[in-house]
Amino acid sequence: MKNKSIYDIAIVGATGAVGQKIMDVLEKRNFPIGSIKLLSSKNSAGKKINFFNEEIIVEEATPESFTNVDIAFFSAGGSVSEALVPAAIEKGAVVIDNTSAYRMDANVPLVVPEVNETDIKNHKGLIANPNCSTIQMVTALKPIQKAYGLNRIIVSTYQAVSGSGKKAVDELDKQTRNYVNKEETKPEVLPVAGDKRHYPIAFNALPQIDVFQENGYTAEEMKMINETKKIMHLPDVKVAATCVRLPFFTSHAESIYIEIDKENINPTDIWKVLESQEGVVLEDDIQTQTYPTPLSAMDKDEVFVGRVRKDLDCDKGFHMWVVSDNLLKGAALNTVQIAESLIKNKWL
Repeated sequence: MKNKSIYDIAIVGATGAVGQKIMDVLEKRNFPIGSIKLLSSKNSAGKKINFFNEEIIVEEATPESFTNVDIAFFSAGGSVSEALVPAAIEKGAVVIDNTSAYRMDANVPLVVPEVNETDIKNHKGLIANPNCSTIQMVTALKPIQKAYGLNRIIVSTYQAVSGSGKKAVDELDKQTRNYVNKEETKPEVLPVAGDKRHYPIAFNALPQIDVFQENGYTAEEMKMINETKKIMHLPDVKVAATCVRLPFFTSHAESIYIEIDKENINPTDIWKVLESQEGVVLEDDIQTQTYPTPLSAMDKDEVFVGRVRKDLDCDKGFHMWVVSDNLLKGAALNTVQIAESLIKNKWL
């Protein structure tokens, strides 16, 4: 593809939560757009969406939709990506896929620009956007790994319901209102993929995100384990994850324990390397009870880190608290940043 000053783009899944956020981010960052196609399922085709003060009609996504498209953003589910990504590439588009369909394909770069931007140049028409909880973790851990090495990660996540989509958001809202108003109602939708029992989410904590695997871990936990190794180019790093859904709407929080390679490192050393990392904000002052929360991170682009402290029993062990908006850095923003890197580095 020849270098251009403006780019013709398509968004698959334009009516969904992440698709809408991608449009917001493109507009906010003044992405160099020539033309845009908003694509969706047949059921949503015909809807009108305002973008850059222009009303655009949503079209049904088909293999022919990608003619004359430079960059295609996919965020409509893995099955849609598997069906349409090959056609988009064949038509000449570079695809940035927000689903899990191609993340662990050895021939597909899995990218967080602040961590492994140069992997983008190896794309063959397709770049994968990582899982939301993985993105914020590796963004925070990369400068630590670069400075002091990294051989072990144990993470427990506290994830917002928006990670399960709009139906889960609506369910939390409805269950909360029913509880406050002392009304009883049966749950109507499933906030956890593959959940056959269905526990209520309001005023609850669900230690299951996505389906259970034969090894006892959930698919979400395995995503964090496998994607972290691929993104950070650390195939031998030890990673364990427990992923929990909590009853708030936006932003994922993570309690992370790491073991580094170097000895005699203090929390102040960790603070310094975190402060040097693009896209990371350190909020860590126990004297003023300063630390990030899901509410404070909502609608913000950065990954926020606090509660950095040394393990009491392991000299090389550290604990920290990491929070980020799962719909922005965890999805839409990272997707757009990949596209910006493609353009900036002339890797299209």
